[in-house]
Amino acid sequence: MSKSGGDIATHFFLLLVAIIWGSSWAVGRILSSGLDSERPATLDPATAAWLRYAVVVVMFFAWCAYKSLTGERVRALPPDRRTWGSVLWIGFFGVMIYQLLFMHGMKWTAAGDASLIIPINPVFTVLLAAPMLGRPISSKMARGLLLGMTGVVTVVGWSPNVDIPFEHRLLGDVMIVFAALSWATTTNLTKRIMESRRGEAGASALEIVIWYSFAGWVMLTPWMLYELWGSSLPLPTTVEWISIIYLGAFSTTLAYVWFAMGIDRLGPTTAASYVFLVPVFGILTGWVLLDESIGALMLVGFVLIVVGVREVQRESERLRTD
Repeated sequence: MSKSGGDIATHFFLLLVAIIWGSSWAVGRILSSGLDSERPATLDPATAAWLRYAVVVVMFFAWCAYKSLTGERVRALPPDRRTWGSVLWIGFFGVMIYQLLFMHGMKWTAAGDASLIIPINPVFTVLLAAPMLGRPISSKMARGLLLGMTGVVTVVGWSPNVDIPFEHRLLGDVMIVFAALSWATTTNLTKRIMESRRGEAGASALEIVIWYSFAGWVMLTPWMLYELWGSSLPLPTTVEWISIIYLGAFSTTLAYVWFAMGIDRLGPTTAASYVFLVPVFGILTGWVLLDESIGALMLVGFVLIVVGVREVQRESERLRTD
């Protein structure tokens, strides 16, 4: 395939990633709260998250086995104790905490609202890089954070999804904000391994994701057992099984591989630009699958978040090159 043809294919896969990640908010709400009041969810949040990551771990380990057969080494587990220590922290924040906040949050708020809030994640990533990676925070970054948080407040306070009580949406949205903060912590911990700040040289991004997916899945197990303690085993519906497989196989595994491929072929800036399409597809799938509403102030909030994120990202890039 020619370079231009390869670039077109890569852009197509990145668009698929945006669609999959956007639709995962509606699918997550279906899994956590059910299709409607007459068909409530049969799985509790931690159990649903555990099943999702069971799919992820099986697929990643199968990938490692396939790669070993082709002669390419992909380590299924961390090679030493120091790396295990970092991976356990990433699994704690990036899988256990994030998934618990995501599943509980989606039980209370609208999919479209949540998908608009989560793009604030890059702002948290840059701000947390100050204490975690020793990078400075400028006044422009602070201004970007203010704009982004103003956008979040706009989405939360003036959502058109008034069929969900405000106090429920507020609780769910706060959980999604903390989920973004948790993922930002994960991003910086991953950067610290990649930059070998603690001597963990030689780990690829894919290996790190495989390692912390397994660690986080194990950490979710006590939460899952607590939910099941003293009750009969749940019987997921067909829709719930489809949701679990979709979130595990497509949203978590395949989408990550395709996104990593986009970073490798087009660069991180181009690949990251597709992330801003995620809320668009989040709103659309919430409207199509869950009959959620779309309002003008939601779009205003989204614009404020995007402008704030870009301000922080540009300033961060400038400080790194100075």
